[in-house]
Amino acid sequence: MTRPLIRVENGDGLWQVVIDRPQKANSLTGAMLRDLLEAARAVRADAQARALVMTGTGKVFSAGADLDEARAGLATSGLWEELSAEIAGLPCLTIAALNGTLAGGAFGMALACDLRVGVEGARFFYPVMKLGFLPQPSDARRMARLIGPARTRMILMAGQKIDADTALAWGLLDRIVQPDQLGAEAALLAADALRATPDHVAAIKSLCRAE
Repeated sequence: MTRPLIRVENGDGLWQVVIDRPQKANSLTGAMLRDLLEAARAVRADAQARALVMTGTGKVFSAGADLDEARAGLATSGLWEELSAEIAGLPCLTIAALNGTLAGGAFGMALACDLRVGVEGARFFYPVMKLGFLPQPSDARRMARLIGPARTRMILMAGQKIDADTALAWGLLDRIVQPDQLGAEAALLAADALRATPDHVAAIKSLCRAE
């Protein structure tokens, strides 16, 4: 039996979505994007959902689009925008637990989350300029809100690869942890939300939204 490339677990208000294609640097196919979108919609449909943790296996969170499918049109697919919009609109607390490098279109998932925790040694880059693609529009907007327009241009236009320490200093990451502490840190950040009611979580999240 072929194992799923997107694994979803849930219980007691906590949802966990895991990208599980480490042999391909967790690069995303169209089918995987649809599975991620289905997972996000399932979280929205769960009236008891209070926290979502998104992570990956191996040493890379995601290298972005699968290269073969990117050349065939996936790089400009509307699925990326659908997915990030669905995650951004969730009423529960959303945490990107970045187990390694984040690249390309995979930025959308992380930028759409409320909190981003990354491991030491992770790198962050979005090489759309040299590849001849446009970034997803919401990615550029969310990144600029987080780290400012100039630093966004450093990543999207100047092709800079930034390390975890720089990502933390800029505000792209909220915390850096050792790889073996990533799961525990995500659980700690989700703990208060999981002890609250879904309505309480949603109300506080709504108050925190940037204008």
